[in-house]
Amino acid sequence: MNNRRKIVVVGTSNVGSAVVNKIADFQLASEIVLIDLNQDKAWGEATDSSHATACVYSTNIKFRATDDYSVCKDANIVIICAGPSIRPGETPDRLKLAGTNAKIMSSVFGNISKYTKEAVIILITNPLDVATYVVSTQFDYPREKILGTGTMLETYRFRRILANKYEVDPKNINGYVLGEHGNAAFVAWSTTGCAGFPLEKLDEYFHHTTPLDKKAVEQELINVAYDVINKKGFTNTGVAMAACRFVKSVLYDEHTILPASAVMNGEYGITDVALSMPRMICADGIMRVFEVSLTDEELEKMHAAAKSVRSALDGAGIK
Repeated sequence: MNNRRKIVVVGTSNVGSAVVNKIADFQLASEIVLIDLNQDKAWGEATDSSHATACVYSTNIKFRATDDYSVCKDANIVIICAGPSIRPGETPDRLKLAGTNAKIMSSVFGNISKYTKEAVIILITNPLDVATYVVSTQFDYPREKILGTGTMLETYRFRRILANKYEVDPKNINGYVLGEHGNAAFVAWSTTGCAGFPLEKLDEYFHHTTPLDKKAVEQELINVAYDVINKKGFTNTGVAMAACRFVKSVLYDEHTILPASAVMNGEYGITDVALSMPRMICADGIMRVFEVSLTDEELEKMHAAAKSVRSALDGAGIK
């Protein structure tokens, strides 16, 4: 039987450490175990985070570091962050990592699946959709329990960009970014609004004389991730928040609808890839998938995203 409050995080680099500390800050676990080939790094991260639990505002979470995957045996959630990421100055395309990280995912998940078939698996490793497809199709693991953070991060970025334009709380912005977590992500404008106000009325309601430039928003959405990487050196805070949103949905059986990556089963006529769509997340992982109505242009972009991910899979020799 799994421990509802035990979370294992695999990979303790910039993203993994941010995920660990967000989980602790939001008090989403009673035990967090860090797995990394670099035992010194894992121990350092676990020990550093444990020191914060002495604060009166903190929960007394137990932190551990190990390279032994048997700790996954009773975990409720396993978050995979292992593998290299894009570095400043490198080609701005996550799919370039496909071959290397597909092999890492096979190794990591092979070890996880020896000890559990019950934990919900949350993937962050890039290229996210390739990683999600690999672990979903190459192992005998309940597919509904495997999900990638997908375009949740792009959706957060999109809502922030639109909120900045209209000077409103980004949590009032509705709408999704769907498709690939990467350059083929697209804004589903047909799902977008603000606090119940339709998209086409926002300029009027917010007294904007300059009409919303959708193309400019879409370009900013693509550029901003690489701008952060080139200036900061990496991205980790936003995706850690996205991961915690999924953790909370699982932990509290929320039945929350989020844009998550998983293997497509014929939605929009697409198979043999993983992409982000609105999916209902509960204690057992993905409960439902929503094939929301898209415009012809959006549907074309969804198919372009599928082609992009499938090309990366083919290039890495993954069927």
